[in-house]
Amino acid sequence: MSEYHEILKAHLTTFAALTEKDIADGNIFWKSRKIKKGDFFNMQYMVCNDLGLVVKGIFRIYYSHPDTSAETNIFFFSENQFIVSFRSFITRNACHYFIQAMEDCEIVYITYHDLMSLYQTHPNWAVFGRLLAELFFTYSQSRAEELLFFTHEQRYIRLLDEHPNIINRIPAYHISSYLGIKNPSLSRIRKRIQR
Repeated sequence: MSEYHEILKAHLTTFAALTEKDIADGNIFWKSRKIKKGDFFNMQYMVCNDLGLVVKGIFRIYYSHPDTSAETNIFFFSENQFIVSFRSFITRNACHYFIQAMEDCEIVYITYHDLMSLYQTHPNWAVFGRLLAELFFTYSQSRAEELLFFTHEQRYIRLLDEHPNIINRIPAYHISSYLGIKNPSLSRIRKRIQR
């Protein structure tokens, strides 16, 4: 786990300015996990119990319509991003969507119970919690604004900015689903952008 702890330490130091002591006290709670391509970090209709940091790989967050089983991609998370169904995690209510590995993935994660314990005993970890909430609020609002105000092409450019190699890592139909378009439209956008 030492390799993972170094990655985690670097990320936590940058993200929330946690001290060496904060990180050392938290290390016992963080565990590593490998998730195979196609397996799940969290399932629809289940409470999300873990907060993860993606060390390797890419995940999709998608909704599966209960009547049609049609899938709609909502978010992607890749290396050096936290992954969680945040509303489910903090409210302890069931998640409305799936979080699935698109590649063989590696994460480090902490349980809800252990993170709450750190919040109670370490003021800097409580600050981490506030920053985490702000981050996921920003993700959520940015996604809503993209869907309301941005063209498909603008959404595609933002996706590439966030995940530069995504088009080489996952099938195009997943990107089309995220953008709310069909594959031929994605092909036309890619030709115009040529990034």
